[in-house]
Amino acid sequence: MTDFRDRSKSLLEMATEASLEAIENAGAEEEDFDAIYFANMASGAFNSQTAVASAIADQLNLVPAGAHRIENGPASGGSAIRSAFMGVASGIQDLVLVVGAEKMSDVSGAIATDILASMNHPEAEYKHGVPMPGMGALFTRLYMERYGVTEDQLAAAAVRNHTNATKNPKAQLRHKPATIQGVKDSIMIADPIRLYHTCPVTDGSAALVVCPADKAGEFTDKPIQIVGSGQATDIQALEEREDPLKIRSVEIAANEAFEMAGLKREDIDVIETHDAFITLELAEIEAAGFFQPGEAGKATLEGKTAIDGELPVNPSGGLKARGHAVGATGIAQAVEIITQLRSEAGERQVKDARTGFCCNFGGFGNNTVIHILRRM
Repeated sequence: MTDFRDRSKSLLEMATEASLEAIENAGAEEEDFDAIYFANMASGAFNSQTAVASAIADQLNLVPAGAHRIENGPASGGSAIRSAFMGVASGIQDLVLVVGAEKMSDVSGAIATDILASMNHPEAEYKHGVPMPGMGALFTRLYMERYGVTEDQLAAAAVRNHTNATKNPKAQLRHKPATIQGVKDSIMIADPIRLYHTCPVTDGSAALVVCPADKAGEFTDKPIQIVGSGQATDIQALEEREDPLKIRSVEIAANEAFEMAGLKREDIDVIETHDAFITLELAEIEAAGFFQPGEAGKATLEGKTAIDGELPVNPSGGLKARGHAVGATGIAQAVEIITQLRSEAGERQVKDARTGFCCNFGGFGNNTVIHILRRM
């Protein structure tokens, strides 16, 4: 993956950099690739550039490999991995490049906010001027009131992710450690969401190479296998759901992935999850079955989700501090898990990590993709 802090490169330059790193890491030859899955949410809106999958095929000299742009909001990256997984598992494809990229800094913050808000329900939400931070505020207030979640618990999750990011040389906010009081004193964005509860606008790209498990030894001596994959959707408008706090898509996708993998929650050693707002991290790991509703914040404050805790969460720094280059996020999560399972994460290495869990979350659970990865 690229440096998520560097804004000097174009969308295709970032995607090329990450892709070449992945191809070199696999020792693969260009002519061997059958397909490319390019995850990107909004290059037309952010960069006035479309047909990016075809463009990257030419840029990387992978022509005539098939090329597909995967657009699924913030869940684009996980969806691209799942598409590649299905292509390889079906036997149609043998060697696939998965790359995600987003260049968000080409527009102003106000325009970026509007582009991201366009994923909300057009009548029930968007036309009333509700951006994603507004949705996050409504969700957070209800979550805090129902479960008694405290500001200190939310702040502890943000502090942990910022601390982890200081150990990640590719994280966007790697030079910005945080304290619980500092998070609680940060600028209010949409009450009760503060600046340090939210992810930054990010440019970046991440990539990986997918092949059949029985051929992985041809490309690496540290193969990582996708043993579980799950995906589910939910009603688009939060107000139309039976319970706005019940993230059914995460629950269903997680159950599907664990069933495919033949594993239990206690088999997971490390988690990367989608903390676009810090409350979502807590709610997602609860919905996925790792904690009871309302308990993840307490566990975080107690240090159970730290790198050296019982269940490390977001050792990369998460979206909160690694950064949220929207189309790249789901793939960046997988890259972090792969790095952890290969014991190549340096200062942020989770001890004895063999099995990892990725939750890539679109909108407010409108579309969730989950993968479980294991060291072979």
